[in-house]
Amino acid sequence: MVTRTAGAIDKNEQAMDSQADQPFGGGAEPADAGWQPHGGQQTSGGQRPGEQPPSEAQQPYPGGQPYPGAQQPYPGAQPYGPGPPPFGGQMTAGRPKVRPGRIWYLAPLAAFLGGVAWLVFGLFSLSGQINSFPRVPLPAGGTVTLNHSGGYVVYYEGPGANSGQIPGFNVRIVPASASAQVGTLKSYSGSVTYTFGSRQGRAVLTFQVAHAGRFLVEPSGAPSGSDLAFGSSIAGGIVGIVLGSIALILVGIAGAIVLFVIRIVKTRRARAAATQPTWQ
Repeated sequence: MVTRTAGAIDKNEQAMDSQADQPFGGGAEPADAGWQPHGGQQTSGGQRPGEQPPSEAQQPYPGGQPYPGAQQPYPGAQPYGPGPPPFGGQMTAGRPKVRPGRIWYLAPLAAFLGGVAWLVFGLFSLSGQINSFPRVPLPAGGTVTLNHSGGYVVYYEGPGANSGQIPGFNVRIVPASASAQVGTLKSYSGSVTYTFGSRQGRAVLTFQVAHAGRFLVEPSGAPSGSDLAFGSSIAGGIVGIVLGSIALILVGIAGAIVLFVIRIVKTRRARAAATQPTWQ
């Protein structure tokens, strides 16, 4: 037979009453997270009184995925945020810049256009110079005024000038003013021709003027329908126009080709370097 005293019973009842007064058994968390003291309402997942349950968008979906309707990541989004990619690789975006840039093509283009402009303006200038030559008709002849001393060229303008099939004739030049003096006529050495509009000419004679003035031109046996023009040599002007224009045009073309090749090589190198990640 087990007997206990009244004093022992009173002590045990006081201990039980003291534990009942504490909400979680003397300050310790209960083993069952869903158990609430004093008959409180039990909540799922250990929710405390007064807390709001999580919304559907915040509740985890089975398997760790968000619920349908929640915001999804964009397709193709990178799994990592701003900064270098994992393993120290460097990423490049866009096309690599290549030097020299396309604006450098303006330099050879300017040279090419300068050559074309040189040729056009040179020919216009030469045409104006030829049109300003004093002339006499054939076979009548006439007087011409030569304003400066030095060398002159006689140009035949008429049928056969371009081909060189010029009919033979004689020309005599004598001073028509007191101060005028002229030297002996000589055949032109070389071949210089020109064509500007309806004018077709060829250099045929040269002579020297000692003193400027008026001179009488007396042709004999010359064909009709042609003229004799008197002026300075245009050979040097033609050479300067042609050579200067060709030089500028060739510089422009060569510069564009060189620049194109350099850009092709550097573009390929830049693309090859961009496709190969560097590791730190």
